[in-house]
Amino acid sequence: MQHWRYLVVEGNIGAGKTTLSTMLSEHFSARLVLEQFSDNPFLPGFYEDPNKFAFPLELSFLAERYQQLKDELSRPDLFRPLIVADYFVLKSLIFAQITLEQHEFELFSRLFKIIRDSLPLPDKIIFLHSNRERLKSNIQERGRSYEQNIQDEYLEKIQNGYFGLLKSLETLPVALVDASGVDFVKNPEDFQRFVRLADMRLEPGVHYFDAERLYTL
Repeated sequence: MQHWRYLVVEGNIGAGKTTLSTMLSEHFSARLVLEQFSDNPFLPGFYEDPNKFAFPLELSFLAERYQQLKDELSRPDLFRPLIVADYFVLKSLIFAQITLEQHEFELFSRLFKIIRDSLPLPDKIIFLHSNRERLKSNIQERGRSYEQNIQDEYLEKIQNGYFGLLKSLETLPVALVDASGVDFVKNPEDFQRFVRLADMRLEPGVHYFDAERLYTL
C-alpha cells in the first residue's frame, strides 16, 4: 500500500531523477510531472554566458515550475490519484543562490516566498546521490550539447546546495540514496528496491540508504 500521494525524485544534474521518476510512475500507474527544462530558451545561453542569462533563466524556471505544479496538483484524477515528479520546487533557491549576484538573489528570494506557500509539499522525497564521475558519465551519455562543458565546481556547488536543503526539511520524509553503484535501468532487482523504498513508510527527516542498506530492501 502506498504511503504517499505526491512523490518527488530529486538529485544533481545527471543523477537519473527523470528516468527513475518515469519508471516509478509507470509501476504505480501514477501521473508523471517532468520538468520542461529543454523548452527553456535561456538554458543554452546560460551555459555560454552565465552572467548574462542567469537571472532570466532562474525567473523563467521558477515561473514554469510553479505553473506546472499548480496545474497538476490542483487537478484531481480519480483513476490516477498518485503523482510522481522529477523535481522539487525548492530547487529554484539552490540554483538561484549559485548563479545569481547577491542583489539578484535577494529579489528572487522575495518572489519565491510569495508563491512557495501556495504549493503543497510532497509526501516523500527520494534523493539520488551520485559521485561526480557517475554524474559526468550520465551527462555525456545523454548527449545534450549545452551540458557537455559543465564544470566540476558547478556540480559540487549544486550538490552542497541540495545537502543544505535536505537538512532543513525536518517535516518531510527524505530517503537519501547513494546511487553511484546502482543501475535501476538495466537491473530489475535494483529498480524493485526503489519500488519498495517508495512504498516504505518513513518518519520525517533524512534517512540515508547506502549500498548495504539499499540491498537489504
